Amino acid sequence: MNKRLSEILQFFRLEKLKEDRRIVVFSICLLIATVLWFLNALSKNYTTTLSYPVKYINPPKNQYLTNTPSSKLELKVNAYGFTLLRHKLAFSFSPILLDMTYIRENTVPDGNTWSVRTNDLRRQISDQVSKEISITDISPNIITLVFDSLKTKMTGVRPDVTIDLEPQFYLTDSVTVEPHAVKITGPAAIVDTLNFLETAHKEFYGVNSTIEKVVKVLHPEHTDISTKEVKLIIPVERFTEKKLKVPVEVMSEEYKNKIKIFPSEVTVTFMVSLSEYEHINPSDFRAYVNYDQHKSDNETLDIIIGSKPQNIKMLRKSPENVEFLIETTN
Repeated sequence: MNKRLSEILQFFRLEKLKEDRRIVVFSICLLIATVLWFLNALSKNYTTTLSYPVKYINPPKNQYLTNTPSSKLELKVNAYGFTLLRHKLAFSFSPILLDMTYIRENTVPDGNTWSVRTNDLRRQISDQVSKEISITDISPNIITLVFDSLKTKMTGVRPDVTIDLEPQFYLTDSVTVEPHAVKITGPAAIVDTLNFLETAHKEFYGVNSTIEKVVKVLHPEHTDISTKEVKLIIPVERFTEKKLKVPVEVMSEEYKNKIKIFPSEVTVTFMVSLSEYEHINPSDFRAYVNYDQHKSDNETLDIIIGSKPQNIKMLRKSPENVEFLIETTN
């Protein structure tokens, strides 16, 4: 095989072509014949299939296309070879534009559904393809459009985060976003089911300070929101331990003024942020014992912390209970 190829290449060597003009004449004639054959072939009519992308335009006011109609049309066409070659060499075609309002106005709906035969749109399609091409068939045969009314409402945004804090660091408040709500517009069937939207999930590790970060708001397909991004706020601060002595009250409808407790104060130990350390006082707590819930065989009363500041962590009390005496009158 290699020997045969070598002989052919040897035959067409430049030096040999210069010596034998018959080869040059033969090559030129072969080239001319090929071109003439090609031109003759392109001058004939051919039938083929062209695939065109579709773009749906001009939706009706206050209506939304909820389904996904065909994204391309297969056109069976008849045209001269020159025309088809030009289209084939284009590799990609401009999309065929289908007017949704025109389709709605010229078809009879079935509820929220409009179906149109593509052959009924042949003229509009042909005008966009080429006047030199004759369309003989279109696939798919039917295009279906399903519409729903548009609805707009305010919807809350909920942060979606994972937070790992360094030791002695705590959240000083809940994680929030600004703004707290956005306006969402879309098909009523979708919007009516939404109670809230979530942000894109974010993870933070080794956190030791407040974080403020812009994050995206996720929303369902076929909807639009007034604000694409919100500011995520994660309030973080170092906490330290603090102890306070709080007086213990006695609750009893019958013996309130006759019961003496020992001790009369409870020490509360808790973690508080450095910025709030000086602002937390004994008056922010309420400690009490309830004699009316006392069991006769118990010699002590449990101390209950009835109220406390919201911004403290890890509350402990000492002692857990108190001894008591009931004064009697002679």
